[in-house]
Amino acid sequence: MKHVFVLLAVSLLVACGRGATPLPDAAPAAIEAPAGGERRIEADVAFLADDLLEGRAAGTRGYDVAALYVANRYRALGLQPGGDAGSYFQAVPLVEGRRQREGAGFVVRREGGELVFAFQDDFLPGINFNAGTHAVTAPLVFVGQAVHAPELDHDDFAGVDVRGKIAVYFSGAPSTFPNTQRAFHASGRQKMEALVARGAVGAVTLGNPVDEAKYPWARGARNWEMPGMRLVDETGAPIDAYPQIRATASLGVHAARRLFEGAPMDAEEVFARREAGTLESFDLPGQATLSGATSLVRLESRNVVGLLPGSDPALAAEHVVFTAHLDHVGIGAEVDGDGIYNGAFDNALGTAVMLEAAHQLLAGPAPRRSLLFVAVTAEERGLLGAEYFATRPTVQGPLVANINMDMPVLLTDVTDVVPIGIEHSSLETDVQVAAAGLGIVLTPDPKPEEVVFVRSDQYAFVRQGIPAVYLDAGIKARSPEIDALALYEDFLTGHYHQPSDQASLPVHYPSATRLARLNAAIGRRVGDADARPRWKEGDFFGRTFGGQAP
Repeated sequence: MKHVFVLLAVSLLVACGRGATPLPDAAPAAIEAPAGGERRIEADVAFLADDLLEGRAAGTRGYDVAALYVANRYRALGLQPGGDAGSYFQAVPLVEGRRQREGAGFVVRREGGELVFAFQDDFLPGINFNAGTHAVTAPLVFVGQAVHAPELDHDDFAGVDVRGKIAVYFSGAPSTFPNTQRAFHASGRQKMEALVARGAVGAVTLGNPVDEAKYPWARGARNWEMPGMRLVDETGAPIDAYPQIRATASLGVHAARRLFEGAPMDAEEVFARREAGTLESFDLPGQATLSGATSLVRLESRNVVGLLPGSDPALAAEHVVFTAHLDHVGIGAEVDGDGIYNGAFDNALGTAVMLEAAHQLLAGPAPRRSLLFVAVTAEERGLLGAEYFATRPTVQGPLVANINMDMPVLLTDVTDVVPIGIEHSSLETDVQVAAAGLGIVLTPDPKPEEVVFVRSDQYAFVRQGIPAVYLDAGIKARSPEIDALALYEDFLTGHYHQPSDQASLPVHYPSATRLARLNAAIGRRVGDADARPRWKEGDFFGRTFGGQAP
């Protein structure tokens, strides 16, 4: 019966959208937050995290229902279509790859015998977007974290020859790096580009004890059937698929210990050096064969784009972009009889906060610049929807700033917000002034080692030279008896990318409403400012992507 009411809600939204109230022409004397924000956010989360949507995986029926829902919410709010051909949608072309158990292998041949790693228990082959089957046999070389950072006098490839070999490495970047460079060099794209440039033919990523304590190998590996995705270009070829790397795999900590047997350093020393940021590279004994098979399917998903046109003829061609990813990971391995990964916090709540920010902005005068609200697809598959929009926007005129909302874990009443990335641009002042006006405290990122600035959709915009900020949930509970940071960590270890991330968790909707008000206030400041946001002088991302002189 619940699903019947949900379907009726979609129909009603479509009908109501036809008679939506037009955009306001004038502002009231004073702008106040519209009433009912908590109820609106709760209703959006309840729908988007419902089992009917089957986890909203990009390219599925459930995601398409979610996209239709958001489009009709835009229409009901009064946002204009901002997508392709006068619609609310931007088509995003993708290729989906699914690894196959049959044909998968990882064998290391050494003097005295073979090391055979078991599919799922020990290793998982990577998804190959360039070929249905693959195999490569080559020597192994350990290359630390596969980081080349000349600006920090660091080169994991020094002293080893990678050409024609399978590179073995850890994710992340050295703990000794400043946070900004650590985030940049932790990017998987940077690592793959470095490996290709040095002639590697394969790549194996290693688990480490610290991360596996939070995200056990077995928990992730049981979802080996979940797909991966890449964008495709105009010729239908996958983007960022690196055909030079003919095979990839990931290896759990327990299996990594076997791989380092007989090596110049044993696994325990290597693990310790990773934590200390003092890794050294060396050849591993023997030759390895990596093999696998991938089923490949072309499909299409959609970004959902709503537009609030700017009021200033001179500035309306410039766009401030709000983003929140609409997708989650879909249907996977069952946990306690439940195989639907609903993604209530990740990122139904973020999408609902973005919608509420739009509601609040529409209650006042239109800012001078145009505002875009983009619910993006395939974030969980590699920030693909955001990448597509940032590189192929559906509007004429520049994108000047991005305000992103992703997985605000609000399990209790908090007094603060954690703004990720404000230190890089003039958006810092906008965030500070907006927060002060709302009585919201700003707290520095408590876990910079997680490098979240490169792990959500804002990074797709940063890579195009666009200043961005990502507002994360606060960690200071209003009650001194509650540890909000501990609640967040409990969510990560127990519910993140699990079926239990669902709307039955105790979402604190008043805090979500305050977060929406902050998003709206920042957007209004940026939209009304005389000057566009700019990278700070000498900022690393400004130099790397924003066109600043080195």
